[in-house]
Order: sequence, then structure tokens, then C-alpha cells
Amino acid sequence: METESQRDAAARRFELNTRLRASLLEGLELPDPPEHVDFDEPLFGRGLGLDSLDTLEIVSLLEEEFGVEISDENRTVFGSINKIADTIEAEMS
Repeated sequence: METESQRDAAARRFELNTRLRASLLEGLELPDPPEHVDFDEPLFGRGLGLDSLDTLEIVSLLEEEFGVEISDENRTVFGSINKIADTIEAEMS
């Protein structure tokens, strides 16, 4: 049975993912409507089609908007919106 704290955590995570998705789409000037970008969609390659230059933009955006420093060398962080959100939550806790 789902507890209230689990529902609260799920709602917070959804808010973070939604905010992160909007920030990435806007910051990278991507034409995709937010509702068409899944939180688990790959950011690079066949997903959103980002490239290595976009990694630097993402790092800058995360530092500016979320106050989180992420090394662009840790490529697994940039796998999807959910993976970035995992890192943000870990850094903020």
C-alpha cells in the first residue's frame, strides 16, 4: 500500500522531472513539445539527438538553475532526464 510520504516523494520527483525537461528543451532551444519527451528517453543519439557540445550547455544549465555541479566526464548522468534528476536529488540531499 502506498503511503502519503511515497506519494509526496513521487509528486516531488514528477515536478523535478517536468521542470528539468522544460529547462533542457528551452535552454537547448529544442523544438520538441515537452509532452512528447519521455523522462527516460535517451538524450543523445537516437533520443533527442544531442551531441557533445550540448553536454556543456546542460552542465551550465544545471549549475545555474539547480545549483548542482556535474562533471561532463560522467556521461552516465546524461543518459536521460531521469538520470539527471537522480543526480540532482543525490547532490541536494
